[in-house]
Amino acid sequence: MTVRTEIKDGVALVTLDRPERHNAIDLATARELAALWREFRRDDTVRAAVVTGAGGRAFCTGIDRSADVPQPSSPFSLDDPLLTIGPKANDLWKPVIAAVDGMACGGAFYLLGEAEFVVASENSTFFDPHTTYGMVSAYESLTMAQRMPYGEAARLALMGTAERLGAPRAYAIGLVSELTAPGAAAEVALRRAATLAAQPTEAVQGTVRALWAAHEAGRAQAWAHAPALIALGSLPPDRQAELFAARKERTPRGGAGSGPAGADPYPLVR
Repeated sequence: MTVRTEIKDGVALVTLDRPERHNAIDLATARELAALWREFRRDDTVRAAVVTGAGGRAFCTGIDRSADVPQPSSPFSLDDPLLTIGPKANDLWKPVIAAVDGMACGGAFYLLGEAEFVVASENSTFFDPHTTYGMVSAYESLTMAQRMPYGEAARLALMGTAERLGAPRAYAIGLVSELTAPGAAAEVALRRAATLAAQPTEAVQGTVRALWAAHEAGRAQAWAHAPALIALGSLPPDRQAELFAARKERTPRGGAGSGPAGADPYPLVR
């Protein structure tokens, strides 16, 4: 199992447990997450949830580069295993809080985008590597564009690995709702989730559903364009792999600013 779950006093703590891979999501992890959210729909002992990453270095770094995701030959079809990793994609309307310690990048935005709010440690960073490796950032960008000012979302998406959005700046622009000391994000998020779990669950779930409706129509319309944009604008997979390998070779191990394999060792930090 690559996802750990603990339930106490109405709150489920969901932990991505692949710290050796910076909690990157492989196909098995994607299936586990989807199944877990669906299970919570029917589990009345769960009234709120916190999702976080193990190890303290990363919340999640998106899809695991080693995952083999065969694609249909049709340019009108795109299989993205991360589309179903979030609670809303699985029709769960119990509140979910994301607790970020360390890096959150790329496909992590699918989870952040479907959380009610984000608690992050002050040393956390957010970035989107897609453009650096010749990929269109579509789902990730439109998700972030609904959670922060357009200019900030555009800068994050277009700058690729050259940009790191620091937690203080993420808090200032509204992506993060609360900052904590390093390593304390999950603990603080669990306290906030306990407050949510103590409220009448029908009223809480109805409010979650109402809040989601506020931007659901625009999201669905933008979502529909994403497959075509990805197909038209992304480089062939072999060329993406070349770019990723070249960046990885230039990245020293450890040191200031070091991130996941392939990340810019000295990114612009905000």
